[in-house]
Amino acid sequence: MPHTPDDASPVPPTRNTEKSRPSVYWFLAAVILPLARLLMTIKIIDGQKLPKTGAFILAPNHYSEIDPIVIGIATWKMGRIPRFMAKASLFRIPFVGWLLTKAGQIPVEREGSTRGNGPIEAAGKLVDTGRGVIVYPEGTLTRDPDMWPMRGKTGAARMALTHGLPVIPVAHWGTQKVMARYAKKISLFPPKKVTIKVGDPIDLSAYRDRPIDSSTLNEVTTVIMNGITAQLEDIRGEKAPAERWDPAKHNQRETGRFES
Repeated sequence: MPHTPDDASPVPPTRNTEKSRPSVYWFLAAVILPLARLLMTIKIIDGQKLPKTGAFILAPNHYSEIDPIVIGIATWKMGRIPRFMAKASLFRIPFVGWLLTKAGQIPVEREGSTRGNGPIEAAGKLVDTGRGVIVYPEGTLTRDPDMWPMRGKTGAARMALTHGLPVIPVAHWGTQKVMARYAKKISLFPPKKVTIKVGDPIDLSAYRDRPIDSSTLNEVTTVIMNGITAQLEDIRGEKAPAERWDPAKHNQRETGRFES
């Protein structure tokens, strides 16, 4: 199986990538990467499947609060700048807001405020600028007891269909050994092995001419979650449950900390 090297041998640099241009990320990488190497070794499988140019949505699984750092590092190693959609309120905090803006993060208002079509408008800007964004379709840490991907939300699907963005499924396994789900402490020694596998862009051609309604969005979300789950099955060497975990069926809240 073709794969990119582990943490000791970063993905070879490619031409015409965002990463080649000076940015605040050079500083962040200089600080974060050495610290990350003390905590984990990262193996990236099929990293060449992440587009080197153009806009995209990277859709990972989510089960540890340290996941964004790990996926951010992997995205950087694959030659692209990691961008996330962050709460707009963070951008109003002195220095934090400046750093987020310089790092190219995307402000989105929380639901119930003035969020509106923020994510969709942000997706349009990605197309205009040829940038990518990391979106967690589950919206929060999975509630599945065995940490398989749970039911997804439709935000990534709506962004992809509205602007014709490719969706790249990616899964990782091992971050729970660095920081357990909802844990407050990080396990420092010895370094833990984290495996990341990138899938082929999800084929959404069958949905491009359909109305972007709830039926279409739910179908596309299922396709995206299937793509993520397939990568995780390969990493773990086992099959996911036939029925994806649905918090509503288990009397669990959609947001907040896990409740059994």
